[in-house]
Amino acid sequence: MGSISARIPEEDEADLEAVAELLGEDKSSVIRKALREGLGDIRVRMAAERYQSGEVSVNEAARIAGVSVADWLEIARERNLTTQLTPDDLERDADAAREL
Repeated sequence: MGSISARIPEEDEADLEAVAELLGEDKSSVIRKALREGLGDIRVRMAAERYQSGEVSVNEAARIAGVSVADWLEIARERNLTTQLTPDDLERDADAAREL
């Protein structure tokens, strides 16, 4: 496991300590969880933006988000995302899904 050192504002450190206490975990564990969840959220947000603009297909959005195509379709449904993809793009996605 890699190691990173970072400085955080005092108010963030106080929040970190409070959350660690709530969870009954050490601060390092809480930081790892927060980083993992935060990075996942960022990936989904970026995938949603690119998918909504038509920049990426369903498959590519799922890859960016780090989830399966089925999970991505659920995320897209929950967020009421619509795509700007052409019928050819959708056909390629369907073909790729059939190969899975």
